Amino acid sequence: MLLSQTETSKSAAELAFVQVALPVPLDRLFEYSCSAKNLHAFQNGCRVVVPFGKKSLVGVVVSSADKSDYDLAKIKPLTSLIDETPVFSTSMIKLANWLADFYIYPVGEVYASMLPVLLRKVSSTKALAKKVINEDTKADTNEELKTISAELPLLAQLCAHQVSEEDIKKLHKSKRQFALFQALKEQPLALSQAKADYSPTIVKGLIDKCHAYIEETPPELGLWPTQAVLAEKKRANPEQAIAIASINQATEFTAFLLEGVTGSGKTEVYLQVIEEVLLQGKQVLILVPEIGLTPQTLRRFEQRFGNIVAVWHSALTDLERLTVWQQAKYNQIGIVIGTRSAVFLPLAKPGMIIVDEEHDESFKQQDTLRYHARDVAAYRAKQANISLVLGSATPSLESLHNALSHKFRHLSLKKRAGSASLPTQHLLDLTGVPLEAGLAPSMLVRIEQQLSQGNQVLVYVNRRGYAPALICKQCGHVESCKDCDNPYTVHLSSHNLQCHRCGQYQDYVYKCRTCHSSNITTQGIGTEQIQDMLAKRFANYSCVRIDSDSTRGKRKLNELLSAIGQNKHQLLVGTQILSKGHHFPNVTLAIILNVDAFLFSSDFRAPEKLAQLVTQFSGRAGRANKPGEVWLQSYQVGHPLLQDLVNNGYEQFSRLLLQERNRANLPPLAWQIALRVEHSDTALIMLFMQYANQLLAQFSQLSYVGPFPAGVEKKQTRYRFITVVQSSSRQYLNRAMTQAKQALGEHKLAARMRWSIDVMPSDFS
Repeated sequence: MLLSQTETSKSAAELAFVQVALPVPLDRLFEYSCSAKNLHAFQNGCRVVVPFGKKSLVGVVVSSADKSDYDLAKIKPLTSLIDETPVFSTSMIKLANWLADFYIYPVGEVYASMLPVLLRKVSSTKALAKKVINEDTKADTNEELKTISAELPLLAQLCAHQVSEEDIKKLHKSKRQFALFQALKEQPLALSQAKADYSPTIVKGLIDKCHAYIEETPPELGLWPTQAVLAEKKRANPEQAIAIASINQATEFTAFLLEGVTGSGKTEVYLQVIEEVLLQGKQVLILVPEIGLTPQTLRRFEQRFGNIVAVWHSALTDLERLTVWQQAKYNQIGIVIGTRSAVFLPLAKPGMIIVDEEHDESFKQQDTLRYHARDVAAYRAKQANISLVLGSATPSLESLHNALSHKFRHLSLKKRAGSASLPTQHLLDLTGVPLEAGLAPSMLVRIEQQLSQGNQVLVYVNRRGYAPALICKQCGHVESCKDCDNPYTVHLSSHNLQCHRCGQYQDYVYKCRTCHSSNITTQGIGTEQIQDMLAKRFANYSCVRIDSDSTRGKRKLNELLSAIGQNKHQLLVGTQILSKGHHFPNVTLAIILNVDAFLFSSDFRAPEKLAQLVTQFSGRAGRANKPGEVWLQSYQVGHPLLQDLVNNGYEQFSRLLLQERNRANLPPLAWQIALRVEHSDTALIMLFMQYANQLLAQFSQLSYVGPFPAGVEKKQTRYRFITVVQSSSRQYLNRAMTQAKQALGEHKLAARMRWSIDVMPSDFS
């Protein structure tokens, strides 16, 4: 009901107003009203429940005021306040606003991306919303208003009961339950850790037998620093000592690029500089590119620092992630090791941020908020006035450019730690050579030699499945996914055909769908085919496959890597998962297949990616006291890129690439933004993108290329096109694209398109 002028005036005196960031794809804040006497409760950074259309949403308070410029009759009242204290500190609010501006992304969705899933939901099984904002409105107790609290949770520990000797003897029948009971007798374990180490079934069995119980206790604040530095540290070699001293001497924001060859002991440098930070009572955030690296990294850090280490990655449950988020925010943990989204964790006392394998593409989010964790880490470190350490054997050209132009401090580790030496690299010419599952005869001989000496062999191909295509030899028909116009990949292990773009699959076919011929065959090679051939040829040795198919499951990858470390498998076949930072002391031979695919790519970053892959993969060989060798199979052994990389190494190769980028005016010497558009009708895409080009043509300091088909031109019935916009000024490019985005959003086709802005794209697929 509309209010009269008198009533409106009276209401305005009793009301206050808050600006709320909501998780909706709109570049604006939303205003809601509350009782003026309760305005003090609405601190910036607190979560609120608000009505939005026909539903309720959780938003974040960004500002508040005692008056509004809008028609009061159109301003809806807030439903409830969730937090008594802000979940976003002042620094995290500034971070959210910077992210929205830098990545040209709706600010409300930025706030949502920075929160754990359970803190974004209106409905949950936890506490009711804490306060009712309007005195005249009572909060419903239905599911819509239930929210999860951001307050510090109780800590659940598994403890051992006092039991008789007879009962203990009965436990011997279950080795795992007995092992857990023995561990609990020494000291209680965190319930989550007990379940991770022994499995939920073992824990439940022990509780059901009344041999163990769960105890919930409130956490004690501020105890972790006194528990730090428990183990003896290793003696640093001269190169490591220089790096450690340089980082420890920094008293304000300094960005370090630690460029160290594979196996040079970068982790030991991290451990020793972290020790100094912990002794000051400050926290450390360590970013790693893949989930697969967290278990081995966690072990190293727990051995050195005890139980002050937490992990954060996508394989954790929502509740586990919320717990880590709370531990970081309330200073309950000293070190967090996590994948890219860990960069948004609120640290109570930030002391240092480390980005390991900083070159890795996994740090770039490829959808929604397309942030780069390395760049966000740099902003956060500068904001907190602390050190940032970027480590890699193959630094990204962006970081290398910053180091060579003295924006970052450049530290080098050019020798492997201990007695290990760098592997030798060789090119194998495949011209006229018959191959067996992609491997040359001479490589099979070398594999046999290494296996007979008790060593392990690594074979890389960036194709999972048995083969990338199934083709009819009679008529040439290729079995393809109709939604993506993409050949199905053959998976013999699961006996089906899969589209690696959209995930669709179908049963294996034995006859051509076009000519009904039975003369069909696979084309190309994948990890399954190589594993199958090697397992048959070297039947006395164990062959294991490491790719995204074989490592599904929460603990599968960790189990496989552990088995490899114990030399239970001698032949290792895999994709890029195997190239990322793993320590395999018994690997002496590494073979890379299909190198040529990188040499003729349309992506200007392809040479950089090739060099990083070859160098990182080569680094898995010869890491202990056994010498290693690496072979690159190629039909283009004379190609200057391969010759330069093999003969001169990544250090010189990357500097030459930087010079080429400079002459071509390409990143990191220029700034790029990609406009990505998807639709099932290419004609509509062209109309929309032509309008975008007209908008861009108005900006004199911009250049643009496109629209052109993306590397993956069609996916899930949608065609995908890109226009790349470039400028020598980041600020100018940002302002221009912000204006262009606003105008594009008003175009009549905008609502029908799936389109997005990608700031500093790393991939054009």
